[in-house]
Amino acid sequence: MICTFENITVTDHSKSIQDADYFLITQQNRQYVTDIPKEKIITPQDLINRYRLDTLKTIGVTGTNGKTTTAAAIYSYLNDLGLKAALQGTRGFFIEDEQLEKKSLTTPPILQTLYHMYTAKQQGATYFVMEVSSHAIAQNRIEDLQFALKVFTNISQDHLDYHKTMQNYIATKSSFFMDEGSKLINKDDKHIQYNPKGARTYSVEELATYQILAFSMQNGISAVLRFGNEMIDFHAPMIGLFNLYNVTAAISAVHMLTNLPLQQICEVTEHFAGVKGRMQILNEEPLIIVDFAHTPDGMQKVFESFPGKKLVAIFGAGGDRDRSKRALMGNVASRFCTKIYLTSDNPRSEDPKQIIEDIAKGIETDVFVEKIVDRKEAVEKAFHSLQKDEILLILGKGDEEYIEQNGTKIPYSDVEVVTDIIEDLNERGT
Repeated sequence: MICTFENITVTDHSKSIQDADYFLITQQNRQYVTDIPKEKIITPQDLINRYRLDTLKTIGVTGTNGKTTTAAAIYSYLNDLGLKAALQGTRGFFIEDEQLEKKSLTTPPILQTLYHMYTAKQQGATYFVMEVSSHAIAQNRIEDLQFALKVFTNISQDHLDYHKTMQNYIATKSSFFMDEGSKLINKDDKHIQYNPKGARTYSVEELATYQILAFSMQNGISAVLRFGNEMIDFHAPMIGLFNLYNVTAAISAVHMLTNLPLQQICEVTEHFAGVKGRMQILNEEPLIIVDFAHTPDGMQKVFESFPGKKLVAIFGAGGDRDRSKRALMGNVASRFCTKIYLTSDNPRSEDPKQIIEDIAKGIETDVFVEKIVDRKEAVEKAFHSLQKDEILLILGKGDEEYIEQNGTKIPYSDVEVVTDIIEDLNERGT
C-alpha cells in the first residue's frame, strides 16, 4: 500500500518502492528488505515525530470479546461530549459520524494505522480509538505507538490456530499491559496479568475503581456506578450482561481520559445503542437477533442474556481456524437452546459438512438439531419455523457481508436475509 502524508508518499511493500518517496521499515517487513537506499527508509517513529501524531490521545482496546462494542462506545461518548474522536477497527475507519474506510483487519498494518492517525489529526480529532488484536500484539503491528489508555475487556478461548495454547494467548494479551502507562482492567476476568502501576479497574461482581452496585436488564440496561464516594445512575438501550461490562468499560475509559464529571459522561450513554451485527434486533415479535458471537464464551454470554426463554440458535464455525472450539460451541448451545440449526460460517478451504459434524460432537443433550449447509436456507427454515414464544439467535457473522469459501468471498448477509423475509411477509400481508 502507498499512503500520502502531506507532501510525501510512503509504502511498506518493497515492490512499490519505485512509486513512493519513502519505504516504511517495520518489524514485520525488516527481514525481507534488501538494497533499499538509506535515504529512502523511514520508520514509524519518524512519521509520528514528523506529523506530531503523538499529540493524539490514542486508546487501545483489546480482549477476546467486546472490543468492537467497547471501542465504538468510547468513540461515541467522546463525540457526544463534544470531543472529536476517530475510530479504527473491525468495522472500518470513522471520524465523527463519517465512515472513511470500510471493514479491514481488526488492527491493520502500522502504515495504515499511522495514515488513519494523520487523517484524524488533519480533520481536527483529538482522540484516536482503536481495536488491538492479539495477532497485532504478537506481530508488533502497533510498534512505536504511545497509548494514552489501554483497555482490557476479557479473555476466553479463540485464535488457538495461531497462538497454539491458551497460555500463549493469555501471555500475548498480558504483554500489552506490562508498561507503566494508564490502563483499565476488567477485574472480574482472572486471566490477565498486568503492571498495577497506572491501572484502574472496573467490575460488576467485585470491589473495583469503577464498580457496578446494582443493575436491571428490563428495557435496556439500567445501572448504578460507584467511583470513590460518587454513585451515578445510567441507562443504555442495549441487551445483555456482557454489554453492561462494555458500557461500564467505556464510561470508565472516558472518565480516565477526560476527567469530566461522571454524571456528564453517564448522560450520553442513552444515545449509544450498540453497533450493527452486535446484539442487533431485527424483529421484536418474535424476537430475532443477529450477533457476532463465534466463541464458546461469547455464545454463552448471549444465551445468558435471556434466562428462562426458549432459544433457537443458528451458527457454524470458521474453517482453517481453531478446531478445538467447535465441539465446545455445540456443547454450550445444547445446554441453553431448545433448537439448533448448524450451518456454514466461512468454511474457507474445509468441507463445511465436516465442520458441522465437528460442532455436533459436542452436543450432549436431546435438543432438536438440524444440519443445513446453506446458511441462507438455514435462516429461512428457522425463521418460518419460529414460534411466538421463541427467540431466534443468528450467531457468528454479525455484520459481515460475505461467506468465505475456497478462496472466494461470496456475497451474503444474515441481516439482509432476515430483512428480505420480513419485507416479503409484509408485502403479502402475513
